[in-house]
Amino acid sequence: MMTFEGLGIDARLIQATDELGYVNPTPIQEQAIPVLLSGTTDFVGLAQTGTGKTAAFGLPLLQLITVENKHPQALIVCPTRELCMQIVKEIELFKKYIKGLHVVAVYGGTSISMQIRDLKRGVQIVVATPGRLIDLIERKAIDLEQIKYVVLDEADEMLNMGFRDDIEFILKNTPKRESTWLFSATMPPEVRQVSKRYMNSPVEITVGKANTGNKNIDHQYYVCSSQHRYETLKRIIDFNPGMYGIIFTRTKIDAQGIAEKLTREGYDIDALHGDLSQGQRDAVMGQFRDKTLQLLIATDVAARGIDVKEITHVINFELPDDVEVYTHRSGRTGRAGSQGISISIVHSRETFKLRQIEKMVQQPFHKLDIPSGKDVCRKQFFYFMDKLLQTDVSHGDYETYMPMLEEKFADVSKEEVLKRVVATEFDRFLKYYENAADLNARVETRGRGTERTFDRSNDRGDRDQGRTRDTRGREFSGGDGNFARLFVNLGTKDGFYKASFLQFILDMSDLKKENLGRIDMKEMNSWIEIDKSVADKMVSAVDGKTFKGRRIRMNDANSRG
Repeated sequence: MMTFEGLGIDARLIQATDELGYVNPTPIQEQAIPVLLSGTTDFVGLAQTGTGKTAAFGLPLLQLITVENKHPQALIVCPTRELCMQIVKEIELFKKYIKGLHVVAVYGGTSISMQIRDLKRGVQIVVATPGRLIDLIERKAIDLEQIKYVVLDEADEMLNMGFRDDIEFILKNTPKRESTWLFSATMPPEVRQVSKRYMNSPVEITVGKANTGNKNIDHQYYVCSSQHRYETLKRIIDFNPGMYGIIFTRTKIDAQGIAEKLTREGYDIDALHGDLSQGQRDAVMGQFRDKTLQLLIATDVAARGIDVKEITHVINFELPDDVEVYTHRSGRTGRAGSQGISISIVHSRETFKLRQIEKMVQQPFHKLDIPSGKDVCRKQFFYFMDKLLQTDVSHGDYETYMPMLEEKFADVSKEEVLKRVVATEFDRFLKYYENAADLNARVETRGRGTERTFDRSNDRGDRDQGRTRDTRGREFSGGDGNFARLFVNLGTKDGFYKASFLQFILDMSDLKKENLGRIDMKEMNSWIEIDKSVADKMVSAVDGKTFKGRRIRMNDANSRG
């Protein structure tokens, strides 16, 4: 089996990697390092997140750098502050036995003057986010004239975030570079165009198939009605008590709203989105890394570059609009050879998109039933018992209190003590789930060209059976006519999609989800089906209120002239 020494790595670097437990290189390291050590070959490496790309380019850079020269010789550009800090941290470990070699991270959200001072002290490797680097270039605070090596890490994510012009500006300002190394999880057309324009006959290496998912990840999905997406999320979390994971949402409104609701219900969770200051973002990430938070809920943009080990689960609260984004989301788990689970919560109408993703990652997706209330309680119960048995009682002066405990419980049987322990721990769960509804939605085909969606939860079945949907997704009304149809002048242009709009309306009207039927959203307007008995209450609660300075209009759609 190949070793780092066999790849031609310097003895000082071998000493550092041995101490870190790096014995055998990963596939991307084994294939990339011999090419990059030449220092004069442009390179494209396609590999999923968590496959060891930092060592693949970091070790060759450290070997190629001339330590005696105290000016920037290598530039590593990455999409986010978190990834920037992670790269510097790893390179610092690798260079432990190389004296006089300095690495500086430059990124937004912190004092630029301090970063300028660090650069002036003398540095050979600069790790930067695009925006802050361009700021430093324009201030003439960094000299890129003698840069020999440029690394573009997670190039696809940088282009997805709109950094194409920034990357081209940076490449134009490193005219004397001897080689450009591009690392990416996927190879969309934009990345291909950059490689063709700025690289000379690059060696291209693909670890695994392009755009495929990590083989260590089990892809699962649950089908539910749109009204029960949040309840399904809660049940998935409760059914996996040891979960340490990230929940992805499409919008920052949803990320914040879901985090607040779960926090109120006792979950250790916080949100990461674009409205947070850098200080708030750092605090959230710090709590997540030290596992004070069990769960992090994030938008795709806010989660760019997050590199946290031991994440067990990724949950897609909704499927991403861009199927390639799924690869980035799921790649947050199953890293460095560990096993991970990627869960998607989908509506029956989204199964086509799910099949597209399945085809892209070239791995099967497993459909699971949403756990029942009894399933959740049983799982929590066994988890608690295992935790109880594994509790370390070797530390602490427990013996001092044993006589008092024995006296106190002298007339209580062992079975009674166990029951009371369980009751103390599970009273909330048992009460919440004792009459829990079946959240599973199932689809049945009826005749040619039509299908009906049935929601098996308590009081939804009759309502859903009154609706028939053709194969193009159009819905025809039926049933007993107990629903009114309300018009409201809010739509997707206001930053809503169905789940966030539903929550917004419910928060304003103080009604229950069970009162609502179908929501039909357009760009400028929306239509809501609601039980006739509470329709007037919703109209009076919403009509005339304001949203972002605009007056909300809501009325009966059938009475509009």
